[in-house]
Amino acid sequence: PENVAEHVLASGLRGRGGAGFPAAKKWQLARANPGDIKYVVCNADEGDPGAYSDRYLLEQQPHSVLLGMLLSGYMIGANWGVVYIRAEYPEAIEAIENALVELYEVGLCGENILQSEFSFDFKLIKAQGAYICGEETALLSSIEGQRPEVRVRPPYPAQQGLFNKPTIVNNVETLACVPYIIE
Repeated sequence: PENVAEHVLASGLRGRGGAGFPAAKKWQLARANPGDIKYVVCNADEGDPGAYSDRYLLEQQPHSVLLGMLLSGYMIGANWGVVYIRAEYPEAIEAIENALVELYEVGLCGENILQSEFSFDFKLIKAQGAYICGEETALLSSIEGQRPEVRVRPPYPAQQGLFNKPTIVNNVETLACVPYIIE
């Protein structure tokens, strides 16, 4: 995990969802928070009109997004990844579902990945397309079944996010960069 953090930190990767916060710093904060349950959330609810960068990555490079989630989960000690994807993107949903089947079949998801002690599972949520869910705390509220409303910070999601557990939320573009950085 420390090696992943060092590489991502050295790369200078910043969140590409708008705030530009250094991704590795967010992940280090989540890693430092105690908890036996932690989450990685991919915000694939692209709400900007005419913006299709997330859709392209989800449809054409789904493995890069999922492996980015897996690597960030490994780094922070998470065992769950949630892909929150816009329901209006049926081709992207299908591509992610197919990529997940492939990752599970080759043993890159699930229990004791590659005979290690690291386990990681995914949940796919088909979002209803609320523009406010572009904001990470509103997205977390939506996943929890609440109204998607922005939460007051602190605490930050890396400290107390999804179901009050340490959570990192990154967008599709940010996560898709991670496998290439590690490679």
